[in-house]
Amino acid sequence: MVVLSDINLPGMSGVECVRHLKAVLPQTQFVMLTVYRDEDHIFEALSAGATGYLLKQTPRRELIAALKQVHGGGSPMTSTIARKVVESFERFSHPSTADLVTLTPRELEILHLLAHGHLYKEIAETLAVSLPTVATHIRHIYEKLHVRSRSQAVAKYSSVPMQPARAPASGSRAGTVVGVKPY
Repeated sequence: MVVLSDINLPGMSGVECVRHLKAVLPQTQFVMLTVYRDEDHIFEALSAGATGYLLKQTPRRELIAALKQVHGGGSPMTSTIARKVVESFERFSHPSTADLVTLTPRELEILHLLAHGHLYKEIAETLAVSLPTVATHIRHIYEKLHVRSRSQAVAKYSSVPMQPARAPASGSRAGTVVGVKPY
């Protein structure tokens, strides 16, 4: 069975709907048919279990062909969506040390703690700074690394070869594991 879903549904997002239904109906194929073309919506939907992602402007003939493709085991996407997926993979498959070098020592320290699963509140306590200060540093990290989420920042950080950890930066508590510097 193939189900078409929009992202905007009354009462629950289409992404959440797909996530719930995929768990109960694992053989069912879900295709998002929506107006959203941004990476966040695309990857949320695909991560939730959608097999395809099409834009509402898709011509009827192409939509029918896409549904047949899904039923036959394919994963249809409009060409603009497929391009975004490819570009996203290219961006993460070629991580740049240059991006990490632009981070301040404090930002590297915070990114290191994020990579080790620390919550914002824990980072604030560990570094003896306020929660809004941590949030500001994280926003700067995202901007400098050209990412939109914690998981993307950590993935980029984790895929670049690193040197051993430095001594704690000023303001850090003694014994705290701190950020590492790229080669």
